[in-house]
Amino acid sequence: MSRRIQVFDTTLRDGEQSPGIALQPHEKAEIAEQLERLGVDVVEAGFPGASPGDFEGVRAVAAAVERPVVAAHARAREEDLDAAVEALAGARRSRIHVVIGTSPIHMEHKLGLEPEEVVEQARRAVAYVASRVDEVEFCCEDATRSDPEFVARVGRTAVAAGASVLNLPDTVGYAVPEQYAELVAVVRRCPELRGVTLSVHCHDDLGLAVANSLAGIRAGADQVECTVNGLGERAGNASLEEIVVALKVRADHFGVESGVDTTQIAATSRLVAARTRYAVQPNKAVVGANAFAHESGIHQDGLLKDARTYQIIDPADVGLRMTLPLGKHSGRHAFAKACADRGVVLAGEELNAAFRRFKLLADRGREADFDTLLEGVIA
Repeated sequence: MSRRIQVFDTTLRDGEQSPGIALQPHEKAEIAEQLERLGVDVVEAGFPGASPGDFEGVRAVAAAVERPVVAAHARAREEDLDAAVEALAGARRSRIHVVIGTSPIHMEHKLGLEPEEVVEQARRAVAYVASRVDEVEFCCEDATRSDPEFVARVGRTAVAAGASVLNLPDTVGYAVPEQYAELVAVVRRCPELRGVTLSVHCHDDLGLAVANSLAGIRAGADQVECTVNGLGERAGNASLEEIVVALKVRADHFGVESGVDTTQIAATSRLVAARTRYAVQPNKAVVGANAFAHESGIHQDGLLKDARTYQIIDPADVGLRMTLPLGKHSGRHAFAKACADRGVVLAGEELNAAFRRFKLLADRGREADFDTLLEGVIA
């Protein structure tokens, strides 16, 4: 029987921290409603203490969705925690995501705190809000550059104070999969943390966010934090669509399932791209314009015989469809099919002659839709 992983979407918080994105409260609510249709378990709606607009955005999301838990981000400061509690007041189920740095570089250079002071701040912050919201998630910021034993110690303290979820983020995208899996395993082995939900949250600075997240899941994490289209600070966060589809396509390897309705992925991606004005790169896995587009003649021929020859994902499973764009690399089989689809049936030398003319035009890099091109090769 497959293990169930919770999907924590932070598009509206960490994703919005991408430079230039400033979602309005109604836009956050609209995206949150789509995330609910997608089937995520938790929607992190923002950082209420950051600005009045972010406060209103969290409040709008709390009012908009019914099934997902609504989370709000907060530093271990009373003013942040109070703002988060107030913003979440209308949520059906609320969670405060409390964060404090645990790596030597964060403790010394960002916080100016000794390790003992970090432990105490973690205890005090969680205890301050534990009875005021439904759930508390505690985040050991920069966990992958922290001493694993210290992470476990801070985690035990936070859980004893009332946290039920412990987040082990790769805040700066520093980890490699084997190292990240070991961190999760070390924390999981701690007796006081065995019943706690462990969460993975990875950034893509080295292009390893999805790989690290999947390694963490294999090592025993119960929740994965990610964003639609991989939005996020710097190089972005782990991509929700890539993680979810990987778990589905490679269920034989992971033995894990999510509650996400993958057929909603394309619609969610398009909405987020439109509202954030962050275009999806064409070669982006799962949701890019080229993800199911095949121009190579060898590939097209194989796909027309059996789509499994060059596709491991059924595009319909993510709300998309396969395309066979014609260009200089296309083969005769795909060219003849494209003609037939437009009511022009060609065979024998007539097909060969038209295909030769098509190749000449395509080799020149002529930019035209196929219908215009077709007029030129069959005239």
